[in-house]
Amino acid sequence: MSDFFKNAEQFNAEGATVPFYRYSEGGVDFVGFDSRPCVPPEPMVNALVAIKFANQNTKIVMVNHKFPAGLIPKIQEQFDVEREDLEGGEVKMTFSLKQGADVKNVDTSLCH
Repeated sequence: MSDFFKNAEQFNAEGATVPFYRYSEGGVDFVGFDSRPCVPPEPMVNALVAIKFANQNTKIVMVNHKFPAGLIPKIQEQFDVEREDLEGGEVKMTFSLKQGADVKNVDTSLCH
């Protein structure tokens, strides 16, 4: 289990290549995953699976080996993105659905 999701409930998300986690904090629900051990395109695949769980009360947390530059343009119109830089160039990203936005408007096709 990832250190970032110690107190979370682990579950399998269809299409994901890593375990996913659910937890609540401060009245907000989170769905997260740690894609640091993955190689491309797995981080993108997992992120596109994860954003399907997003809604106005559920944020997505992605821990990755580097900033997901290919992902951000795909989601930035629908999601607010928070970035926390970690050691060694790793990042923790939190994606929040913008007010009035809909995950159905996100292009979930892979970009290579």
